[in-house]
Amino acid sequence: MTNQDILRIAMQQTAVDSNCGYEDLLSEKNVVVRSKPNENARRYLKLPFFCDLVSYGSNIVASVDERIYDFITGYINDGAIAHCFETPKLHLLTDEFRQYGKTPCFMAEYFLPDVDVLAQRPCRYELKLLHPKDFQHLYVRQWANALCEGRKHLDMLAVAALDGEKIVGLAACSADCDTMWQIGVDVLPEYRRQGVASSLTSRLAVEILNREKVPFYCCAWSNVASVRNALKSGFRPGWVHLTSVDIDQAMEMAK
Repeated sequence: MTNQDILRIAMQQTAVDSNCGYEDLLSEKNVVVRSKPNENARRYLKLPFFCDLVSYGSNIVASVDERIYDFITGYINDGAIAHCFETPKLHLLTDEFRQYGKTPCFMAEYFLPDVDVLAQRPCRYELKLLHPKDFQHLYVRQWANALCEGRKHLDMLAVAALDGEKIVGLAACSADCDTMWQIGVDVLPEYRRQGVASSLTSRLAVEILNREKVPFYCCAWSNVASVRNALKSGFRPGWVHLTSVDIDQAMEMAK
């Protein structure tokens, strides 16, 4: 699988999620479409969106509720792409969405593997490949970024770092759609800054590619440690994303 193949597969999935055309994501003009449910969308998405903005760098594709179609058209066409994903401009979204009981949320950057540099990184600890039957007992707090209790059926593979019999780090992936598996990783605090996370992430990415799936990695822009891990593991920025949720849900998450 080449880098071009990987980018194409990611864009094709985004087109499904956003109810747009693949070519819309390649355009230099911004695109606004009406969001609709799709059984082939990434399985954790709640469709239809009220407002979802995505950019692979050349434009913004907005997948929205009919009620804010005109507002979002004006919003994304007024200024630079990057400004639409950051304050102070985001305050305009907050003010507009409030009347519908919504608020901007889930601002994230997504990373795709660069196959020209991706390789298993060395680790001072033993690495062990795990299958679902091997990690059913690991749905606990310290591995909550790697494994999702609420979507166990989607977790496909994991790689554990072992200090003797003790698991000190865990990376796992979920089959969020038919073509792409998302990686999450956790390392115990006392074992961080030793390259464990990048060893786990790179090993799991290689295993995923060997199964002819595209690994991808997601984190908040402000999570510097996670961004560094993505880059060190052989991943590169792919796209950015901003979506909205009910205000009540956002306030509950903030607690």
